[in-house]
Amino acid sequence: MDLSHPQSNLSLGFSSHSSPPRHTQIADDSISLQLDSSLRDTTPTHPSALPIPFQLLEPQTTESPRKEVSENGKEFENEFAEDGVEEIRLLGHSMCLKRRRDCDSSSSSSISMPNSLKRVSVEPDLEARRSAVRSWGDAPLIVADPDIFELMEKEKQRQYKGIELIASENFVCRAVMEALGSHLTNKYSEGMPGARYYVGNQYIDEIEILCCERALAAFGLDSENWGVNVQPYSCTSANFAVYTGLLLPGDRIMGLDTPSGGNTSHGYYTPNGRKVSGASIFFESLPYKVNPQTGYIDFDKLEERALDFRPKILICGGSSYPREWDYARFRQIADKCGAVLMCDMAQISGIIAAKECVNPFDYCDIVTSTTHKSLRGPRGGIIFYRKGMKPRKRGLLLNQGDETDQYEFEEKINFAVFPSLQGGPHNNHIAALAIALKQVATPEYRAYMQQVKKNAQALASALLRRKCRLVTGGTDNHLLLWDLRPLGLTGKNYEKVCEMCHITLNKIAIFGDNGTITPGGVRIGTPAMTSRGCLETDFETIAEFLLRAAQIANAVQREHGKLQNTFMKGLQSNKDIVELRTRVETFATQFAMPGFEI
Repeated sequence: MDLSHPQSNLSLGFSSHSSPPRHTQIADDSISLQLDSSLRDTTPTHPSALPIPFQLLEPQTTESPRKEVSENGKEFENEFAEDGVEEIRLLGHSMCLKRRRDCDSSSSSSISMPNSLKRVSVEPDLEARRSAVRSWGDAPLIVADPDIFELMEKEKQRQYKGIELIASENFVCRAVMEALGSHLTNKYSEGMPGARYYVGNQYIDEIEILCCERALAAFGLDSENWGVNVQPYSCTSANFAVYTGLLLPGDRIMGLDTPSGGNTSHGYYTPNGRKVSGASIFFESLPYKVNPQTGYIDFDKLEERALDFRPKILICGGSSYPREWDYARFRQIADKCGAVLMCDMAQISGIIAAKECVNPFDYCDIVTSTTHKSLRGPRGGIIFYRKGMKPRKRGLLLNQGDETDQYEFEEKINFAVFPSLQGGPHNNHIAALAIALKQVATPEYRAYMQQVKKNAQALASALLRRKCRLVTGGTDNHLLLWDLRPLGLTGKNYEKVCEMCHITLNKIAIFGDNGTITPGGVRIGTPAMTSRGCLETDFETIAEFLLRAAQIANAVQREHGKLQNTFMKGLQSNKDIVELRTRVETFATQFAMPGFEI
């Protein structure tokens, strides 16, 4: 900094201690003054140009150093604080000097804050803020949230000690779990591979492309004739994406009635007219039903209703249908009424992939599925759609009067998934699905699905030998429907007794002989316990447990009645339930849990 007389070349400058010693140093770590007269004319022509005497007085410090507070709340002493300046008198004028702060770059002075002070006031503050983030970002679950950790451990024990017979549930492998709990959940990737809204998706694209390739391979499909979208969050989302892509609001769809074994996402509404699912809210739906005497789909009535209703999408597949699907007959009906034929294979996708049942891809235009049931992958949805040229002698496939020779599903379905209905896909799920689909294409998986069917047959046979009534008299796949009405039980009460004995299954509506619908049965599936290693003889034991639970439920009903409140009171501290629960736990804990260790 220079101080110059207005009418002279006299200049004052501050120099650092590293400058040549042309002056006397006052004290260590203080400020030195230097008179620079190199630019002054040596021959004064005016009195004002003569050398001006000046006096450097002793420094005067106004007060002692004060304490300041940093951003992290810590106090430190600042000997150069605002009110701790040094004052000198120069040329008869009072002058205050202070060292500039590290963040003040406006001064041209060479005076700077000592490194020791920088370390005290700046570096600890930055590190403290970084550490504050890392402290919770790197903490394990047991430390970060012990409440959730404890609940998760209890659920792990429940799964391990119980018998899982819900047909929609299964146990994934360790590799799938690792992908689901991975860093892939951090990345946002709206759009399709190669056309993302965000950057940084080169590896995410590769994962999704690989997943699609494996999906086609798992079901033996040619990429020239079939495409696939692996982004749906669930099968319900997948189904609604198909409707959104191919239909206008109010267009007609037709699927199996939910009490007959269909799924609510196919357009269910209650007998009083209440619309239950989005499919029934935004589109007009009319169900077809099973024959109440046989439990099989009544195709004659189905065809009659379809020709009258003229749906634009005819849906085959359901949640609780234990028999094979006649896709060829569905194809004939769809062609007659000019409908797209869609299959929801959510329950039996694993059996289809293992080629252990009729293949819907030979007949259907669109196939949807969950990815976690018999397929044994992560929870999510998937959509397959035809591509390329339509086969000859096929009915109108998209809209009435549409004469195009090419399938036009791909762009419409992909656009419906994103951006119409979803945001960014769950990349951790897609990677986990790719892992599961790789396993699906192995001989070991086919052997697993064969065992699932054998176990279902063994369980059905064991119940039938004990005079139990099964809807359709048996099963062709992985599930069976047990009609409890001949035993005087409701599905709801029996389900609760089983749950208290650590057996999980689910109540199901049984289409009554008189046309009424009652929750008079339960649905039982074999994939989950097969994943734990159970074989036919083990399901004979499980059948005994199920019958014992029915006996307990009957005894409680006789004493306390069927009403839910009184029935539940009768279950509290019931010695028979405690005894059966002990037997169930002893049995279940013989079998390892896939994916984790106890």
